[in-house]
Amino acid sequence: MSALPDTSRRDATLAAYERWASTYVAEPHNPLMAAEQRAMLELWPSLTGRRVLDLASGSGRYAALAAQRGALDITAVDFSPAMLARQRAARRVRADMMRLPFASGVFDVVIAGLAVAHATDLDRWVAEIARVLARGGVLLYSDFHPSAARAGMTRSFVDEHGERWTVPHRLFELADHRAALTASGLTAEMMRQVRVGIDFDETFPGAREFRARWFGLPLILVVRARS
Repeated sequence: MSALPDTSRRDATLAAYERWASTYVAEPHNPLMAAEQRAMLELWPSLTGRRVLDLASGSGRYAALAAQRGALDITAVDFSPAMLARQRAARRVRADMMRLPFASGVFDVVIAGLAVAHATDLDRWVAEIARVLARGGVLLYSDFHPSAARAGMTRSFVDEHGERWTVPHRLFELADHRAALTASGLTAEMMRQVRVGIDFDETFPGAREFRARWFGLPLILVVRARS
């Protein structure tokens, strides 16, 4: 987490993703992302013939999956030009996810993978998504779990030059997510936690020691809600 002011936090986040873009492939590229995507797909709604927004799309991981699953129309939004340049499966729009440049009710499904922690205000983020969702639409999103953040885990990567970057993110409690959904008129259908050694049992160097130390710790939260 970071104590940066909103503007500085946003600039630092953008700089990190611009650096990350060249090596950020449109598929899970570490064990945590693999577990996150598996949990998202378990709650995946039907996309056949539906209008989909991949919010904070990065290089297009979920847009590509939406295309494979029969979405009628896919729009990818991100604030990083370098990330958007890697997007191949959708219409690309550079925008702030707190102020979406779309009319109300134009999407049937909004998908946001590991992006909500960059929101400056959770209530506003959910309200803006609720605004662009059609009646009966579905919101599916994931977040780094607050328990993992409190345990000292960070969002970091090594760029193509070998330099380590930590991406700023905010900590939102499960109660915060529920309250934001309710305030925006969305109904929480499912909230799933990805826990070490239970839902997260990936193989990687040091995995046995990691599981022994953190067994049961939630790493990822996945939420599905309906308008």
